[in-house]
Amino acid sequence: MTTFSCHRLRTPGNNPPGLVSIVARICEDIQSESDRGQVASYIPSLARVDPEHFGMAVATADGGIVLGGSADVGFSIQSISKVFGLTLALGKVGDELWKRVGREPSGTAFNSIVQLEQEAGIPRNPFINAGAIVVTDVNLGGYRPREALGELLRFVRYLAEDETIAIDDEVARSEAQTGFRNIALANYMRSFGNLVHPVELVLGTYFHQCAIAMTCRQLALAGRYLMLDGCHPDGGRVVPERRARRINALMLTCGHYDASGDFAFRVGMPGKSGVGGGILAIVPGSASIAVWSPGLNENGNSKLGSLALERLAEATGWSVFSARLQPAR
Repeated sequence: MTTFSCHRLRTPGNNPPGLVSIVARICEDIQSESDRGQVASYIPSLARVDPEHFGMAVATADGGIVLGGSADVGFSIQSISKVFGLTLALGKVGDELWKRVGREPSGTAFNSIVQLEQEAGIPRNPFINAGAIVVTDVNLGGYRPREALGELLRFVRYLAEDETIAIDDEVARSEAQTGFRNIALANYMRSFGNLVHPVELVLGTYFHQCAIAMTCRQLALAGRYLMLDGCHPDGGRVVPERRARRINALMLTCGHYDASGDFAFRVGMPGKSGVGGGILAIVPGSASIAVWSPGLNENGNSKLGSLALERLAEATGWSVFSARLQPAR
């Protein structure tokens, strides 16, 4: 991680008037919804999460934060962790990563094995499970699993400015006990030579990465570098501006698996979902947003979290496709 300073740390952003009341109204409306989706029952520890939870946090470019609902209740971020893992891997190997992972939407489920056979063990993008496993293999380079996880945790804590963020060991055990499809994906890629480290070490690291627990407040703060062209508000540069744009682009096109197009159509923000019910969404130059509702839709994305972000985009004009969204100066 580079240390040279950024010159744009606090900006006026594009905050709509009445953001506090907009968030409060959305939270109130969401809580009254009766169809809350289904929790991820195939992971035992996630199956026990109360589906009535809903939280929202909006961190703005001017340094403010707006909270609603269960914004300070921790949850398993699951695949949202892939954003942070990808950021570290690109810092290690740069564009060499794209020789092992693609950059195209998959059009299939997040844990599909179908395309791997057709495409010689090269995952379609870094946000499906197969792609994230390869990214984990990159991040293991020169490390033992505990060291690689320590590096990731330190990175996320730095981004969120919160040393309390930790891995939920119970969730990690549940992942390991039920992750048969991921085991198959990893072994299949290993057969093509697209994993360097032993499968059990890569998967152990991957399962623990997905078990990071955060609140909406922490997650929104951790995403600020993608809002600020790769800068951390403390003055450090996390990634080059070009790389921040490209991570956002991948989140927009691939961050919701085979529902990424629908999310772009309805919400219009780069976003990354997780089967714990969280979504991290970025409005470049304006906001980093985290929502959480444990119930999932048929594509494995938070049902009410997606709805809340759609309503937020409508109320604020925060869509990358909107003329109302102007770059911060």
